[in-house]
Amino acid sequence: MADQSTLPRLLLRNAREFPRRTAMREKDRGIWQAWSWRDYHDHVRDFALGLAALGFARGDRLSVIGDNRPRLYAAQVAAQSLGGISVPVYQDSIATELAFIWNHADVSVIVAEDQEQVDKVVTLRAQLPHLRWVIYDDPRGMLGYQHEWLKSFADVEALGRARVAQDPGAFEREIELGRAEDVAFVCYTSGTTGTPKGAMLTHRNGLEAGRMATKAEDFRIDDDYLAYLPMAWVGDAFYTLVMSLYVGFSVNCPESPETVQRDLRELGPTQLLAPPRIWENMLTGVLVRAGDAGPLKRSVFDHFRRVAEQVELLRADGKPVPPGLRLRYALGEFFVYGPVRDQLGLRRTHFALTGGAPLGPDTFRFFRAIGVNLKQVYGSTETTGLVSLQPSAEANPTTVGRPCQGVEVKIADRGEVLVRSGSIFQGYLKNDEATREVIDPEGWFHTGDAGFVDPRGHLVIIDRAKDVGAVADGTPFAPQFVENKLKFSNYIREAVAFGHERPFVTAMIAIDMNTVGTWAERRSIPYTSYTDLSQKPEVRGLLRDEIAKINETLPDATRIRRFVLLTKDLDADDAEMTRTRKVRRRYVAEKYASVVDAFYSGQHDVELSSAITYEDGRSATLKSRARIEDVGAAEPAHA
Repeated sequence: MADQSTLPRLLLRNAREFPRRTAMREKDRGIWQAWSWRDYHDHVRDFALGLAALGFARGDRLSVIGDNRPRLYAAQVAAQSLGGISVPVYQDSIATELAFIWNHADVSVIVAEDQEQVDKVVTLRAQLPHLRWVIYDDPRGMLGYQHEWLKSFADVEALGRARVAQDPGAFEREIELGRAEDVAFVCYTSGTTGTPKGAMLTHRNGLEAGRMATKAEDFRIDDDYLAYLPMAWVGDAFYTLVMSLYVGFSVNCPESPETVQRDLRELGPTQLLAPPRIWENMLTGVLVRAGDAGPLKRSVFDHFRRVAEQVELLRADGKPVPPGLRLRYALGEFFVYGPVRDQLGLRRTHFALTGGAPLGPDTFRFFRAIGVNLKQVYGSTETTGLVSLQPSAEANPTTVGRPCQGVEVKIADRGEVLVRSGSIFQGYLKNDEATREVIDPEGWFHTGDAGFVDPRGHLVIIDRAKDVGAVADGTPFAPQFVENKLKFSNYIREAVAFGHERPFVTAMIAIDMNTVGTWAERRSIPYTSYTDLSQKPEVRGLLRDEIAKINETLPDATRIRRFVLLTKDLDADDAEMTRTRKVRRRYVAEKYASVVDAFYSGQHDVELSSAITYEDGRSATLKSRARIEDVGAAEPAHA
């Protein structure tokens, strides 16, 4: 079949051309279970024809909810094989979020991972008029469920196998009806500024993004990729489904979210995509283990870390590495860098990507210094996850790389980044007005991000365009830039900066419970909870010193003058963050208005009243008082 214009057609190609190659693996009860491309094809075929027997038709929507599982990916391709549309959702979404998306997308079939996810649907069933079937993958705990609209994945596949026996060519005929312009996914945006919008991505969008990715990066058919990021995120849909089908590499699903780090080490993927927080956590873990080692091992690690950083800085500047330094770096590879990569599961990784937010320069350079080919990538839901990618020889922490081949980028008058390419989405589901707001008559997609193209042709992202403002004296103020500077600290998990049209900049800080807790334990500082730890005078002093150091890297007018440590982390369940951990800035400003008022009225403490929402939709209010701290100058470097 020469036509490869849809994802299911790529599945047919892979099953035909390399049927025995591993397409997917799943860690189950400690053992990796493999599907070949022929197995993958058969599961998709049987499930698709089973869906057809249940009345699933062209244009219908199928949603998946759960952790990364081969059958949930196969279910999405099965729906697309019938001309249907995949609508993945976040597995940790609360009831109101799920009800909105499933109703907005007119979802008729939900494929749930296990009993926990089925229970969410059972709770919402009366609110979902379009829903006809719920299908579960894991049968454990499901024996007592007698709903007529509930079926197991195995039962649906059995219906499909019966259809294959009667009509062996039915699956291929359905795929033949598919067209490149058909919608393949509806991926919902994170909802940073309000209600999430359903971005309609066609097969053509996905395959064009796949073509651009293979031109920009060395994807290989024998690659192993670890699928652990949420299926509802466009990055997972792109890498795990589109790129795997396009290139033919293997996708590996960890046993559970709790075992990802262990499974990563065991698998040793050859390519990896991870948000900044994952890289920061990895580095923190390495530094903690180094700090806990004996004096000799710690000194060896510190010495060779400095050597690696010197080599990386020379390479980044395009300067030659002196022979003596090269020799020490080679020794470091044997004693430190190789063993560290092995412990992290990165020994086989020939490229690794980070995106979604800026990665701190120290973290970025550490991984590159120890031999991990880490690069930044930029994209959005509406661009099928890809706009630009750093070439291996030009990777640096300040840009998001060169626009991929086939992508046009221009900067609008107010600094907004505009993009035009074949991967730009078809539009927002049921929202033509919002579509017209972001895609102009010439086909340019308005990203909403402020940025510029540097002299080397690399794209630099500053902040969301609507969030860029100025402090009272007219100095430009980009809150995300300040927040990212703060989050480069290992002790800060989240930050929200204020300063637009204000006399100075302030910040609300959510501490990192793990690193701050470890710091406190080493100093014999007792604490009982997040709230208790965050308000310890010693912790406030630690964060005051961290912020003072960060201020040294900021222009004087945008340095942080006052801050408060929140008594709870910012949470997606409380609508403070999106599911991809982006701050809902407008909502947070309204919710914490009393804190902002206290910052600028000279108060030294403030009452925090936090409404928290549980997964079942119940809510509660927690009240506490927090101290507002003033930030002085950092100690001189020589002190």
